[in-house]
Amino acid sequence: MKMLINGEWVSSQSGEEIKKINPSTGDVFGLFPAGTKEDVDRAIDAAEDSFDSWSDMTSVERAKILYKARDLIAAKREELEGLLVSENGKILREARDEVNGVLDQIQYYAEFARKITGDIVEGDTSRRKIFQYKVPYGIVLALTPWNFPGAMVVRKLAPALLTGNTVILKPSSDTPFTAEWIVRKFVEAGIPKGVLNLVTGKGSEIGDYVVAHKKVALITMTGSTATGQRIMGQASANMAKLVLELGGKAPFIVWKDADIKNTLKTLIWAKFLNVGQSCIAAERLYIHEEIYESFMNKFVEITKKLKVGDPNVSDVGPLINAGALKSAEKFSEDARTSGIKILTGGKKADLSGKFKGGYFFEPTLLDNVPQNSELFQEEIFGPILGAAPVSSIEEAIEKSNDS
Repeated sequence: MKMLINGEWVSSQSGEEIKKINPSTGDVFGLFPAGTKEDVDRAIDAAEDSFDSWSDMTSVERAKILYKARDLIAAKREELEGLLVSENGKILREARDEVNGVLDQIQYYAEFARKITGDIVEGDTSRRKIFQYKVPYGIVLALTPWNFPGAMVVRKLAPALLTGNTVILKPSSDTPFTAEWIVRKFVEAGIPKGVLNLVTGKGSEIGDYVVAHKKVALITMTGSTATGQRIMGQASANMAKLVLELGGKAPFIVWKDADIKNTLKTLIWAKFLNVGQSCIAAERLYIHEEIYESFMNKFVEITKKLKVGDPNVSDVGPLINAGALKSAEKFSEDARTSGIKILTGGKKADLSGKFKGGYFFEPTLLDNVPQNSELFQEEIFGPILGAAPVSSIEEAIEKSNDS
């Protein structure tokens, strides 16, 4: 793959590349450029040079390019679905849902073109009026995650571009190919050179550098809480505006009058969507003590039936990389050593053939997890869910807010 800088598809200045691993097989998926600080500087210069002409266009004119990009993506949506499956490990039906989200989000933001309004305020005399109108920030740095690599790219690109900003896109090193595919569609749609730039590489080498760059006016980032905290410190010197979407530890409460069948269906989705790799995934399960045992028995039964393996045909795909697999194994081992009962799962999935080397982990349910356990306090970001009984709604809410 290539980076996009000032309208040209280029390799890194250093010529170095980074291996991207297919999480389903453990094999090399492809190579992408290891961008340098010099590459970042060139991208920022291009974004700065193109800002005046881009921001001078009307929002309606800019929206036409967004609509065109949407149409180009829709025409080749199966390519993007396949890329999400192979690069990210997303199961096919979830990949299809994500592409729907990609298309919907571009259209949603493009439709704002005629809704960008200002205001007229009374001045200090009857003949004086104050006109207020919105202007773009300038250069926007978009840092996107790997767990929804299509949807999160367009969620950041579309509104920034529509409102007249120029953009530097730095995607996760786990899913750079998806970002490149989408950016190419924006280029085909007619985005002027320099307005949208794509740089790839290690966060420790170019991520930290671009975050602290004095010409970046706004940083929009989705990722871990720890990364967000680091970015806050790095960006503070230049007073760049920050838009951060960070981690979570979402509770899921089941009460004794719940529709058990529908609740189980919802819980399976809330926990195992994207193998639990979502900041809004169910991370803690609180169940009324009167139905705790019966509910968990049914939950375990359904969870054991989930098919793990080939993301084209399975219910649960792989974790994103070897580090994520090790993390899941560590959480499970910590549960064992703490005396927490593992009701199902708790280990790497034993697969054969080309998927033997993939980063698959069995859907895992833990019984009666203490509130102060790391399993209830730290984001797991994987297919592991702990449960605990509660006796009152007040207790459930108090524990939900304690993480």
